Amino acid sequence: MDPRKLEDILTRSIFSVLPSKEAFKKELGGGRRLRIYIGADPTGPDLHLGHATNFIFLEKLRELGHEIVVLFGDFTAMIGDPTGKDAARKRLTPKEVQENIKTWKKQVEKVLSFSDKKNPAKIKKNSTWLSKLMFSDIVELSAHFTLQQMIERDMFQKRIKEKKPIYLHEFFYPLMQGYDSVAMNVDVEVGGSDQIFNMGIGRALQKKINNKEKYVIATTLLENPKTGKKLMSKSAGSYIALNDEPKEMYGKAMALPDEVIVPMFTDTTRVSMGEILEIKKTLKKGEDFHRAKMRLAYELVKMYHDEKSAEKSQKDFIQMFQKKGLPEEVFVVYAKKTEALVAVVVRAGKVGSKSSWRRLVEQGGVSNMNTGEKIKDYQEKIKGNMVVKIGKKDFLNIKIKR
Repeated sequence: MDPRKLEDILTRSIFSVLPSKEAFKKELGGGRRLRIYIGADPTGPDLHLGHATNFIFLEKLRELGHEIVVLFGDFTAMIGDPTGKDAARKRLTPKEVQENIKTWKKQVEKVLSFSDKKNPAKIKKNSTWLSKLMFSDIVELSAHFTLQQMIERDMFQKRIKEKKPIYLHEFFYPLMQGYDSVAMNVDVEVGGSDQIFNMGIGRALQKKINNKEKYVIATTLLENPKTGKKLMSKSAGSYIALNDEPKEMYGKAMALPDEVIVPMFTDTTRVSMGEILEIKKTLKKGEDFHRAKMRLAYELVKMYHDEKSAEKSQKDFIQMFQKKGLPEEVFVVYAKKTEALVAVVVRAGKVGSKSSWRRLVEQGGVSNMNTGEKIKDYQEKIKGNMVVKIGKKDFLNIKIKR
């Protein structure tokens, strides 16, 4: 194997490797075909660029000839992963899970090939084996771990301090995810760095039940380096979805803060690290962040759609903002369809109060830039995506939350 390609696989977007990076490197270079999987729970209909980091990594391994399995957690979604949550997740019904999962394959195959004739990636669902477990099986699995191991997790400790409830079924989640590794008899599990505990449970079960080593590959989370907050959050409604239309994807990328340009290039595109380092150098020298962001938006649309769509999205973006006199980077806020416009504008901090908004509208100081018309009704409701001009120089790009 090309040493440079191997080094890229083992370093780019990699947070940690268990038992060690050296051991996994030796395994990759040994010629054995590995069974590698990633799991995702269908808690919503959209996959986003935060998920794409892992799919890009898996596609590189698939290209090397390894067996890739994408596991849709249709059973575990009905339990709810407690990772990083200060309250229990909402438990989904089987109907909700199936509705969410409908377009997932179509979204994932933007990055990972299911149609390659020689080595296609596969899809499995964990209800296939988890729904068949008897209560005696659950007891047997539970006997491998202590309550102390489960309760030591940081989010549970936080809830204990805040006197918030921890539900018994939440302890079953890592156990069920861990059993996925046993049921599929995998060699490697891939997931975000926030999943290390859950993946470690699977590693322990694989050793105890199948007497087999399982490598855990924890990838970096897509975060803002300044704030430490996740860039793609389904619960907050702020994300770039894999099934966003090209124009929408381009616009959302242009609205990202400057400091996330390099992490986005690294974790969500296949632009070479050499090129990314050059982009990083130019930004450090104080060169045009806007130009780098346009390159990022172009690469994203090109990768998740095609080059023709990227060219058109870039052209449309430039024309829209230049012709309408809009700044090329406009603050984005997400809203629900039929939500009152005033509520969204106040939430975004563009006006101080509802009464201020009413005066501004009555004075003709608010315009819908999509139509070029003044907004006359201060109680107007949002019908779709829109850019609003507030006063002489302030703009707000409102996107409908899925």
